[in-house]
Amino acid sequence: MHELGVVIEVVNTVEKFARENQVEGKIETLVLQIGELSSMIPKYIEAVYPAAINNTILQDTKLEIEILPGNARCADCAKVFNVLQNRGVCPACGGKNLELLCGKEFFIKEIVIEE
Repeated sequence: MHELGVVIEVVNTVEKFARENQVEGKIETLVLQIGELSSMIPKYIEAVYPAAINNTILQDTKLEIEILPGNARCADCAKVFNVLQNRGVCPACGGKNLELLCGKEFFIKEIVIEE
């Protein structure tokens, strides 16, 4: 389960950002965006989050995860479609020659600070 290592790196990144930007308020919520085609599994991220934030500035924060769609464009007919919903096959022409547009992302979208 590589999610723990990734979440620890996220915590390190947020702590560095808070130091460099002299964040004084308490961090309330951390929002992550995860592409549905990425190697990160949201339920595992949620499971390891409490251990990763223990004794850090993120302790007692809420984690929100937004799932980004895995979309591709068919190289044969230019139709844009969701890869998972269509099992990697273009719904317009049945082609399997696709160009991945999005869905492998893993971002820190937002750090919500208490006012």
